[in-house]
Amino acid sequence: MKVELKKWTLSEIDKLIYICNNIKRDYLKNRVPYPYTKEDAISWLNYIDKNEGKTGIFRAIVANGVVCGTISVERKSDIYIKDSSIGYYLLDEFSGKGIMSYATQQILNLAFNQLDIVRVSATCFSENLASRKVLEKNEFKQEGIRRKAIFKNNHYYDEIIYGKSR
Repeated sequence: MKVELKKWTLSEIDKLIYICNNIKRDYLKNRVPYPYTKEDAISWLNYIDKNEGKTGIFRAIVANGVVCGTISVERKSDIYIKDSSIGYYLLDEFSGKGIMSYATQQILNLAFNQLDIVRVSATCFSENLASRKVLEKNEFKQEGIRRKAIFKNNHYYDEIIYGKSR
């Protein structure tokens, strides 16, 4: 399967809306609105346009010519200015094929080369074994567990903290 990362543009707005309205939300942060509207997409694409290459790297994930997910690394601020956070999601029908592991490897290369960072942090639900596997394949190290740190859908979840240094 051919996988590439592509800069988001306004021409992909319908694809972004489709992805955000069709991704599994079990382990997704609530900051991604649902339903995801055209206004939400325009706001996000404007944010990307303003911050691309300065404080973050934002990419569409394209597999065999189909935009199927998104991935980003964003630099933190204040005393954490050399650290960053990675975030990603993928349409369910594309999971389990190595796409996200490859996309993560590619965005890490971009982020370490284009952003003034020395570290990338990640957090995930303890039950999100697929995301944990992606991080571990990309040599992230588990650094801690925050017990019952996540409250979603009336349940508490442990949060796993990962990090990778340059």
